[in-house]
Amino acid sequence: MSGPVRPKGTYDLLPDEAAQRDAIVAAAARVFAAFGYRHMVTPEFEETGLFERGVGEATDIVRKEMYTFTDKGERLLTLRPEGTAPICRAYVEHGMHKLPQPVKVWYYCPMFRYEKPQSGRYREHYQFGAEAIGSADPAVDAEVITLLAAIYAELGVEGVTLNMNSMGDAECRPAYVEKLRAYLHGREGELCGDCLERIELNPLRTFDCKVERCRAVLDEAPRIGDHLCPDCRAHFDTVLGLVRGAGLEPHLEFRLVRGLDYYTRTTFELNSDRLGAQSGVGGGGRYDGLVEMIGGRPTPGVGWGSGLERITLAMRARELPSHAPDVFVVSFTGEARASAFGVAHALRTAGLAAELDLAGRSPKGQLKQAGRSGAAFAVLCGLDELAAGTVRLRAMDGGGEEDVPAAGLADLIRSRLGKDA
Repeated sequence: MSGPVRPKGTYDLLPDEAAQRDAIVAAAARVFAAFGYRHMVTPEFEETGLFERGVGEATDIVRKEMYTFTDKGERLLTLRPEGTAPICRAYVEHGMHKLPQPVKVWYYCPMFRYEKPQSGRYREHYQFGAEAIGSADPAVDAEVITLLAAIYAELGVEGVTLNMNSMGDAECRPAYVEKLRAYLHGREGELCGDCLERIELNPLRTFDCKVERCRAVLDEAPRIGDHLCPDCRAHFDTVLGLVRGAGLEPHLEFRLVRGLDYYTRTTFELNSDRLGAQSGVGGGGRYDGLVEMIGGRPTPGVGWGSGLERITLAMRARELPSHAPDVFVVSFTGEARASAFGVAHALRTAGLAAELDLAGRSPKGQLKQAGRSGAAFAVLCGLDELAAGTVRLRAMDGGGEEDVPAAGLADLIRSRLGKDA
């Protein structure tokens, strides 16, 4: 009889992998802080209408991928498929427009999408995200792009390239959408079923299609970059100039409309050549209509999301963080086990990482386990010295051992490890 297995499209992080994930999150947090972004947390599930209004009913996320359920109060709820709409909901609900603008936040949390699992893409996956809400200045677009690039540089994500596009705004996009719709109606016989549906729902979504015959049709489609109004053109040119001034070289990609309906003006994506055909690591864009769309006052915003699994695949090999304890406490007699437990507890309370035998090993077995653990020191309890208020301290690198006062043990070990109190 086989044992239980994890659900399809999910994964377990074993201790070494979890330690690597913790190190990635800590490194990214340092970069977020340097850019002035503060950590924010929203619920794992939201009212379904938030995503239908914000993400867009024509998107694959809403049409095919959301985990939606009715709770015991007959409320329709959805596990979070993306991070921006919940942040904007919280911005409105908590009156964050009263804070200095833009409000700059970041998040790290699981997302849930029912899609075909593939390399680095899961039905439950974790994302970093950053949002800057409350300013339409093109410098904010440039800042979030350089923030994401800085995080990748800090983490050692290799082979990164930047794609950018502008999707226009409410002034220029509607006319372009009608032009694109008319073009696609003229080529209906060459399109897949999904694209035929998208023509009426939102023809911009056809640029997401991976079917070769559809891509060939879209290669000849009118391009939104040729139909931007003067304000959108000026905005995009300013963003491009700032990004280039920061040392990045964007590639202009007319297909880059992103997978969510709320984007306006700037869209961007960073790719890694380490990931093969599905090379996207993270991306985002400006969403000046989203806050109003979900019930707030008109408020500009820009942000991005990046999957932790994709980041990890694209990172160069790096040494895993050490999880070795500072000290391993050894009891030489059965009667000394309580004393050993107390010594370990005192060391932990003093801020040192301490382990002790929890499997009834012999003294010889405990010393062998101390060596396997990678501890810098072993503290030997149960010898005659313990009655005299001392313990024996052994340097595990072969540096010998000595009897030292038990009362000052933590300070002594800390000083020898070079750790601050």
